[in-house]
Amino acid sequence: MHMLNKRPTIGITLDSEQPGGYSKMPWYAIRENYCAAVLAAGGLPMLLPHEPDQAPDYLDRIDGLVITGGAFDVDPALFGAGSRHATVRTKDRRTAFELAITRGAMERGLPVLGICGGQQLLAVILGGTLVQHIPDEVAGALAHEQPNPRTEPGHTVRVARDTLLHRIVGVDELAVNSAHHQAVKSVPAGIVVDAVAPDGVIEGIEDPGRRFCLGVQWHPEYDISAGDGRIFQAFVGATG
Repeated sequence: MHMLNKRPTIGITLDSEQPGGYSKMPWYAIRENYCAAVLAAGGLPMLLPHEPDQAPDYLDRIDGLVITGGAFDVDPALFGAGSRHATVRTKDRRTAFELAITRGAMERGLPVLGICGGQQLLAVILGGTLVQHIPDEVAGALAHEQPNPRTEPGHTVRVARDTLLHRIVGVDELAVNSAHHQAVKSVPAGIVVDAVAPDGVIEGIEDPGRRFCLGVQWHPEYDISAGDGRIFQAFVGATG
C-alpha cells in the first residue's frame, strides 16, 4: 500500500523510431500528452525502454501500465493469421517488450490500460484476433484514420451498459478521435466488448475478471471529452 500522499508510478511504453529526424541514431519517442494525462490523474509517469529481459525489474517498480499506440502493427502471426496484409508494418522489438511487460503486469494483477495499438496488443494477449486493414475488411467503414486533427472527434462510439467503461464514463455515447487502420476483430468468451463505432468496428474491450484491464481504440490522452479524463482517473485510482 502507498503512503497517502505518494503518487502511484505508472509505466508508459515508448515508441521507437529508426535514424532520421530527431537523431541520426535510433531513438525513442512519446507524445507529452500521455505523460500529462497520467500526471493529471494523480500518477507519476515512468517511461519504459524496450528491454524485454528487464520487464520483471520494471514491473517491480511500477503500479500500473499504459500501453501506448503508434504507427505500426502487431505481427499477424501472433494471432494466428495465415496471411499478412500489404499495409502491415511491425516493430518487432517494441512488440516483444510490450508482450513481456503486459503479460507480466497481468500476472501480477496490476491495472493495465491499452490505447489504440495498445488495445490491439491487449486483445491479442487475451486471445483475440485483429482486422488487418479496416477499409478492406469492413464494408461501409467510417474514416478511422480521421482527416481532421486528433484534438477533435472523428466519430462517436456506443458504450455498452453494465461494463467497467460505462461505469467510468457514465454515458451511453462518447465522441472520440480516431487514428487507426486496424481494429479488434474478435475476443474470446469472458472478454467484454464495451464500445462499438456506428460501422460496427470494436472500439473498447475489457476483462471483467481482472482488477482493471481496459483497452480503448481512441486516444483519451487528448482529453477531448470528460470521459477521456475519467478513464485515466479510474485507471490510476485502481492502483490503490
